[in-house]
Amino acid sequence: MSSLKIALAGVAGRMGRVLVEAVAANPATELSGALTRSGTKEIGLDAGYASGIDTGVCISDDIATALAGCDVLIDFSRPDATLPLLDYCAANGIKAVIGTTGFDDAGKAAIARAAEKTGIVFAANFSVGVNLSFHILDTVARVLNEGYDVEIIEAHHRHKIDAPSGTALRMGEVVAHALGRSLKDCAVYGREGQTGARDAQTIGFATVRGGDIVGDHTVLFAGEGERVEISHKASSRMTFAAGAVRAAVWLAQHPHGLFDMQDVLGLKTAA
Repeated sequence: MSSLKIALAGVAGRMGRVLVEAVAANPATELSGALTRSGTKEIGLDAGYASGIDTGVCISDDIATALAGCDVLIDFSRPDATLPLLDYCAANGIKAVIGTTGFDDAGKAAIARAAEKTGIVFAANFSVGVNLSFHILDTVARVLNEGYDVEIIEAHHRHKIDAPSGTALRMGEVVAHALGRSLKDCAVYGREGQTGARDAQTIGFATVRGGDIVGDHTVLFAGEGERVEISHKASSRMTFAAGAVRAAVWLAQHPHGLFDMQDVLGLKTAA
Protein backbone atom coordinates (compact mmCIF):
# COMPACT_ATOMS: atom_id res chain seq x y z
CA MET A 1 0.00 0.00 0.00
CA SER A 2 1.48 3.36 -1.04
CA SER A 3 2.04 6.08 1.54
CA LEU A 4 -0.29 9.05 1.83
CA LYS A 5 1.42 12.05 0.27
CA ILE A 6 1.19 15.12 2.49
CA ALA A 7 2.11 18.72 1.74
CA LEU A 8 2.64 21.19 4.57
CA ALA A 9 1.83 24.90 4.55
CA GLY A 10 3.53 27.22 7.02
CA VAL A 11 6.40 24.75 7.16
CA ALA A 12 8.91 27.32 8.45
CA GLY A 13 6.77 28.15 11.48
CA ARG A 14 6.85 26.55 14.92
CA MET A 15 4.08 24.06 14.13
CA GLY A 16 5.32 23.49 10.60
CA ARG A 17 8.71 22.31 11.78
CA VAL A 18 7.13 19.82 14.19
CA LEU A 19 4.72 18.63 11.49
CA VAL A 20 7.68 17.60 9.34
CA GLU A 21 8.77 15.30 12.17
CA ALA A 22 5.24 13.95 12.66
CA VAL A 23 4.82 13.10 8.97
CA ALA A 24 8.22 11.38 8.94
CA ALA A 25 7.34 9.40 12.09
CA ASN A 26 4.04 8.03 10.76
CA PRO A 27 4.59 4.89 8.65
CA ALA A 28 1.46 5.61 6.60
CA THR A 29 2.59 9.05 5.37
CA GLU A 30 5.34 10.76 3.44
CA LEU A 31 6.14 14.40 2.85
CA SER A 32 5.60 15.47 -0.76
CA GLY A 33 5.70 19.27 -0.54
CA ALA A 34 6.53 22.16 1.75
CA LEU A 35 5.14 25.68 1.39
CA THR A 36 6.09 28.96 3.02
CA ARG A 37 5.32 32.61 2.31
CA SER A 38 7.34 34.57 -0.23
CA GLY A 39 10.45 36.23 1.12
CA THR A 40 11.05 33.66 3.84
CA LYS A 41 14.73 32.88 4.30
CA GLU A 42 14.06 29.12 4.46
CA ILE A 43 13.02 28.91 0.77
CA GLY A 44 15.19 26.32 -0.96
CA LEU A 45 16.17 24.49 2.21
CA ASP A 46 15.23 20.88 2.87
CA ALA A 47 11.93 20.82 4.78
CA GLY A 48 13.61 18.89 7.60
CA TYR A 49 16.35 21.47 8.14
CA ALA A 50 15.26 22.31 11.71
CA SER A 51 15.29 18.74 12.99
CA GLY A 52 18.10 17.27 10.93
CA ILE A 53 15.74 15.11 8.85
CA ASP A 54 16.64 14.67 5.17
CA THR A 55 13.20 14.69 3.53
CA GLY A 56 14.35 15.33 -0.03
CA VAL A 57 11.66 18.03 -0.25
CA CYS A 58 12.70 21.64 -0.74
CA ILE A 59 10.69 24.47 0.80
CA SER A 60 8.93 26.55 -1.85
CA ASP A 61 6.80 29.68 -1.98
CA ASP A 62 4.90 28.46 -5.06
CA ILE A 63 1.56 26.80 -4.36
CA ALA A 64 1.52 24.65 -7.50
CA THR A 65 5.04 23.37 -6.85
CA ALA A 66 4.47 22.59 -3.18
CA LEU A 67 1.11 20.88 -3.69
CA ALA A 68 2.02 18.93 -6.84
CA GLY A 69 1.09 15.27 -6.42
CA CYS A 70 -0.07 15.56 -2.81
CA ASP A 71 -3.14 13.81 -1.42
CA VAL A 72 -3.69 16.01 1.63
CA LEU A 73 -2.55 19.49 2.62
CA ILE A 74 -1.96 20.20 6.31
CA ASP A 75 -2.14 23.92 7.00
CA PHE A 76 -1.15 25.68 10.23
CA SER A 77 -0.62 29.24 9.04
CA ARG A 78 -2.87 32.31 9.05
CA PRO A 79 -6.41 32.85 7.76
CA ASP A 80 -5.31 35.15 4.93
CA ALA A 81 -2.91 32.46 3.70
CA THR A 82 -5.22 29.50 4.27
CA LEU A 83 -8.21 30.65 2.21
CA PRO A 84 -6.37 30.91 -1.16
CA LEU A 85 -4.89 27.48 -0.49
CA LEU A 86 -8.36 26.06 0.07
CA ASP A 87 -9.53 27.44 -3.27
CA TYR A 88 -6.59 25.67 -4.92
CA CYS A 89 -7.30 22.42 -3.06
CA ALA A 90 -10.99 22.46 -3.97
CA ALA A 91 -10.18 23.07 -7.63
CA ASN A 92 -7.56 20.31 -7.78
CA GLY A 93 -9.10 17.51 -5.71
CA ILE A 94 -6.71 17.90 -2.78
CA LYS A 95 -8.03 17.26 0.73
CA ALA A 96 -7.10 19.61 3.57
CA VAL A 97 -6.48 19.49 7.30
CA ILE A 98 -6.77 22.99 8.75
CA GLY A 99 -5.26 23.85 12.12
CA THR A 100 -5.20 27.59 11.49
CA THR A 101 -7.27 29.61 13.97
CA GLY A 102 -8.70 33.14 14.01
CA PHE A 103 -11.16 32.86 11.10
CA ASP A 104 -14.08 35.28 11.03
CA ASP A 105 -17.57 34.19 9.95
CA ALA A 106 -16.79 34.87 6.28
CA GLY A 107 -13.69 32.70 6.49
CA LYS A 108 -15.60 29.86 8.12
CA ALA A 109 -18.24 30.12 5.37
CA ALA A 110 -15.49 29.87 2.74
CA ILE A 111 -14.20 26.68 4.40
CA ALA A 112 -17.70 25.20 4.33
CA ARG A 113 -18.02 26.00 0.61
CA ALA A 114 -14.69 24.36 -0.16
CA ALA A 115 -15.83 21.26 1.75
CA GLU A 116 -18.60 20.78 -0.80
CA LYS A 117 -15.88 19.92 -3.33
CA THR A 118 -13.22 18.21 -1.23
CA GLY A 119 -12.70 16.63 2.19
CA ILE A 120 -11.69 19.00 4.99
CA VAL A 121 -10.93 18.42 8.66
CA PHE A 122 -11.13 21.81 10.39
CA ALA A 123 -10.47 21.89 14.12
CA ALA A 124 -9.45 24.43 16.73
CA ASN A 125 -7.14 21.84 18.27
CA PHE A 126 -5.80 18.49 17.01
CA SER A 127 -4.69 17.10 20.36
CA VAL A 128 -6.47 13.85 21.18
CA GLY A 129 -6.58 14.89 24.84
CA VAL A 130 -8.16 18.26 24.08
CA ASN A 131 -10.81 16.67 21.90
CA LEU A 132 -11.60 14.17 24.63
CA SER A 133 -11.93 17.21 26.93
CA PHE A 134 -14.54 18.68 24.56
CA HIS A 135 -16.50 15.45 24.87
CA ILE A 136 -16.22 15.49 28.67
CA LEU A 137 -17.21 19.16 28.89
CA ASP A 138 -20.49 18.48 27.14
CA THR A 139 -21.38 15.92 29.81
CA VAL A 140 -20.21 18.09 32.73
CA ALA A 141 -22.11 21.15 31.51
CA ARG A 142 -25.35 19.19 31.13
CA VAL A 143 -25.07 17.92 34.71
CA LEU A 144 -23.94 21.23 36.25
CA ASN A 145 -26.59 23.20 34.39
CA GLU A 146 -27.84 25.23 37.36
CA GLY A 147 -26.03 27.12 40.11
CA TYR A 148 -22.56 26.99 38.54
CA ASP A 149 -20.67 29.92 36.99
CA VAL A 150 -18.50 29.02 34.00
CA GLU A 151 -15.09 30.60 33.42
CA ILE A 152 -12.49 29.59 30.80
CA ILE A 153 -8.82 30.37 31.39
CA GLU A 154 -6.20 29.84 28.69
CA ALA A 155 -2.47 30.50 28.44
CA HIS A 156 -0.14 30.48 25.41
CA HIS A 157 3.31 31.65 24.34
CA ARG A 158 4.08 35.29 23.70
CA HIS A 159 3.99 34.87 19.90
CA LYS A 160 0.35 33.78 19.59
CA ILE A 161 -1.55 36.40 17.62
CA ASP A 162 -5.22 35.59 18.37
CA ALA A 163 -7.06 35.72 21.68
CA PRO A 164 -8.88 33.96 23.16
CA SER A 165 -7.41 30.85 21.58
CA GLY A 166 -9.46 28.85 19.12
CA THR A 167 -9.46 25.99 21.61
CA ALA A 168 -10.84 28.19 24.40
CA LEU A 169 -13.57 29.47 22.10
CA ARG A 170 -14.46 25.92 21.07
CA MET A 171 -14.66 24.93 24.72
CA GLY A 172 -17.02 27.85 25.24
CA GLU A 173 -19.15 26.77 22.29
CA VAL A 174 -19.40 23.22 23.63
CA VAL A 175 -20.46 24.40 27.08
CA ALA A 176 -22.87 27.02 25.74
CA HIS A 177 -24.55 24.49 23.45
CA ALA A 178 -24.94 22.01 26.30
CA LEU A 179 -26.54 24.77 28.41
CA GLY A 180 -28.88 25.85 25.62
CA ARG A 181 -27.16 29.19 25.12
CA SER A 182 -25.41 30.99 22.24
CA LEU A 183 -21.78 31.84 22.98
CA LYS A 184 -22.11 35.03 20.93
CA ASP A 185 -24.77 36.23 23.36
CA CYS A 186 -23.27 35.12 26.66
CA ALA A 187 -19.47 35.41 26.30
CA VAL A 188 -17.58 37.98 28.40
CA TYR A 189 -14.03 38.52 27.16
CA GLY A 190 -12.68 40.95 29.71
CA ARG A 191 -13.50 42.60 33.03
CA GLU A 192 -12.21 45.89 34.36
CA GLY A 193 -13.45 48.47 36.83
CA GLN A 194 -16.86 48.44 38.48
CA THR A 195 -18.42 45.57 36.56
CA GLY A 196 -21.22 44.81 39.00
CA ALA A 197 -22.30 41.36 40.12
CA ARG A 198 -21.65 38.48 37.77
CA ASP A 199 -24.48 37.57 35.40
CA ALA A 200 -25.18 33.87 36.00
CA GLN A 201 -25.89 33.30 32.29
CA THR A 202 -22.45 34.47 31.09
CA ILE A 203 -19.37 32.43 30.20
CA GLY A 204 -16.19 34.32 31.05
CA PHE A 205 -12.81 34.15 29.30
CA ALA A 206 -9.39 35.04 30.70
CA THR A 207 -6.28 35.08 28.50
CA VAL A 208 -2.60 34.78 29.47
CA ARG A 209 0.29 35.33 27.05
CA GLY A 210 3.91 34.79 27.98
CA GLY A 211 7.13 32.88 27.52
CA ASP A 212 7.03 29.59 25.65
CA ILE A 213 3.77 28.17 27.05
CA VAL A 214 2.59 25.61 24.48
CA GLY A 215 -1.06 25.67 25.55
CA ASP A 216 -2.97 25.44 28.83
CA HIS A 217 -6.78 25.42 29.07
CA THR A 218 -9.05 25.17 32.10
CA VAL A 219 -12.83 25.33 32.24
CA LEU A 220 -14.02 26.20 35.75
CA PHE A 221 -17.52 25.41 36.99
CA ALA A 222 -17.84 27.35 40.26
CA GLY A 223 -20.82 26.66 42.52
CA GLU A 224 -21.69 27.29 46.15
CA GLY A 225 -19.29 25.24 48.27
CA GLU A 226 -17.47 23.50 45.42
CA ARG A 227 -15.90 23.92 42.02
CA VAL A 228 -15.15 21.51 39.21
CA GLU A 229 -12.19 22.13 36.90
CA ILE A 230 -11.55 20.40 33.57
CA SER A 231 -7.98 21.12 32.47
CA HIS A 232 -5.64 20.22 29.66
CA LYS A 233 -1.98 21.22 29.53
CA ALA A 234 0.21 20.62 26.49
CA SER A 235 3.97 20.35 26.98
CA SER A 236 4.91 19.71 23.34
CA ARG A 237 3.56 20.73 19.95
CA MET A 238 4.03 17.14 18.83
CA THR A 239 0.65 16.25 20.35
CA PHE A 240 -1.03 18.64 17.89
CA ALA A 241 1.14 17.59 14.95
CA ALA A 242 0.58 13.86 15.48
CA GLY A 243 -3.17 14.48 15.73
CA ALA A 244 -3.16 16.45 12.49
CA VAL A 245 -1.36 13.64 10.66
CA ARG A 246 -3.82 11.15 12.14
CA ALA A 247 -6.64 13.33 10.78
CA ALA A 248 -5.00 13.37 7.33
CA VAL A 249 -4.87 9.56 7.24
CA TRP A 250 -8.52 9.36 8.30
CA LEU A 251 -9.54 12.00 5.74
CA ALA A 252 -8.09 9.97 2.88
CA GLN A 253 -11.25 7.83 2.98
CA HIS A 254 -13.64 10.81 2.71
CA PRO A 255 -13.82 12.47 -0.74
CA HIS A 256 -15.72 15.55 0.44
CA GLY A 257 -17.39 17.04 3.49
CA LEU A 258 -16.51 19.18 6.49
CA PHE A 259 -15.29 17.27 9.55
CA ASP A 260 -13.54 17.94 12.85
CA MET A 261 -11.47 15.88 15.27
CA GLN A 262 -14.59 14.60 16.99
CA ASP A 263 -15.35 12.82 13.69
CA VAL A 264 -11.78 11.54 13.38
CA LEU A 265 -11.82 10.08 16.88
CA GLY A 266 -15.34 8.66 16.61
CA LEU A 267 -16.56 10.72 19.56
CA LYS A 268 -19.66 12.00 17.79
CA THR A 269 -20.98 8.47 17.25
CA ALA A 270 -20.14 7.66 20.85
CA ALA A 271 -22.06 10.65 22.20
